[in-house]
Amino acid sequence: MNMRLDFEPLYPHHDLLIEIGRVEMAMEHLDERAEDERRALRPRLELRMHRLRDALEHLPA
Repeated sequence: MNMRLDFEPLYPHHDLLIEIGRVEMAMEHLDERAEDERRALRPRLELRMHRLRDALEHLPA
């Protein structure tokens, strides 16, 4: 009986969820930064979040 489990298809999904969490945390901590840093970082973080969510949506089921 072969009980080998293949978790490899789950890795991309898991990795994207972890990265989304990191970006969410970074966005939550923007208020602690100087105004000029917030203006520079917010668009980059929002773009990163959009790309991560898009990638998550396009993963095979």
